[in-house]
Amino acid sequence: MITISLCMIVKDEEEVLHQCLSSIVDICDEIIIVDTGSSDKTKEIAEQFTSNLFDFEWIDDFAAARNFAFSKANMEYILWLDGDDLLLHADQTKLKALKENLSNDVDAVTMLYHLAFDEFGHSTFSSRRHRLVRKDREFKWIGPVHEYLEVGGNIIQSDIVIQHRKSNKTNDNVQSDRNIKIYEKRLEKGEEFSPRDLFYYANELKDHQQFDKAVLYYVEFLLTKKGWVEDEVRSCINLASCYRNLGDEEKVHEALVLSLKYDVPRPEVSCQLGDIYKEKNMYKKAIIWYKLAVEVDIDDTLGFKQEIYSTWYPHLQLCYCYWQIGEQELSIKHNSIAKKFRPDDSRIIYNDQFYNEYFKSENYNE
Repeated sequence: MITISLCMIVKDEEEVLHQCLSSIVDICDEIIIVDTGSSDKTKEIAEQFTSNLFDFEWIDDFAAARNFAFSKANMEYILWLDGDDLLLHADQTKLKALKENLSNDVDAVTMLYHLAFDEFGHSTFSSRRHRLVRKDREFKWIGPVHEYLEVGGNIIQSDIVIQHRKSNKTNDNVQSDRNIKIYEKRLEKGEEFSPRDLFYYANELKDHQQFDKAVLYYVEFLLTKKGWVEDEVRSCINLASCYRNLGDEEKVHEALVLSLKYDVPRPEVSCQLGDIYKEKNMYKKAIIWYKLAVEVDIDDTLGFKQEIYSTWYPHLQLCYCYWQIGEQELSIKHNSIAKKFRPDDSRIIYNDQFYNEYFKSENYNE
């Protein structure tokens, strides 16, 4: 059985830290908590779980803080979490099994990361991240903000899910401003951005509704031709979002099509292109794209994935489009498939009722 050090950096996490550590304390052999300047009860909560509590002076550098935390680990493997992450019971069981059976020649393990959820508690936005790494490989975090763990060697994928459950704290906007301010300080110092910096700075600009400026940085990032393919695809998708907010529908279409230059059509892209044709009542063309959304397999990607675009959403749109062109059986079929994902969705329930009433009326008229 391998041994595991949990390494975390935290700041003002009193609302969520207890649930995070409670979900992992029985699995890890050591817990390392690095506090970057909390003013609430975060440190007191951390002390309930570990004596390995360290202070780190915040220097606007997430990678530096995470690398400091990793340097304090003493076990064979390092697991990292954020304060608002947690593992549900089923995933705790999976992680325990992984710990008992993992071969020592494995350098890193990826885990699913569920970042957002719908009203039924189902994941709507997820990615994969390298979560468990060998200590002796001395993998390093890179990047002051939107940092990443640079890993290599024998990497395996697991189906363990880590849930990202944000707190209801009122300083969420302050925290979101923190990242863009770090980038702006770096620009003021005349620092040259890497392709990754360009991409994530553009994301921050988009999130802060600075759409014109975000467009410039997405384009600059793509022109470097040195980005990770997942970031290139996401840049095109985000460009489309910016153009949509700017009211330029022609550019929306161009940005979505541009994503096909970098990889297979992503379900999100296919559905948005389907939406464009559906809004123009070009149902047969819309059907092509919606069908493609459920046919393309991207399960092995490490990039962000919005589950709705490969599950219920394209089927619900296919239900509508097929009805419009008189393919009633196919319409019913796709509504039934959508229902498997969202049985309590009011739109899907309405469709079932519509079908029942429609065919009752048809039978009566006959």
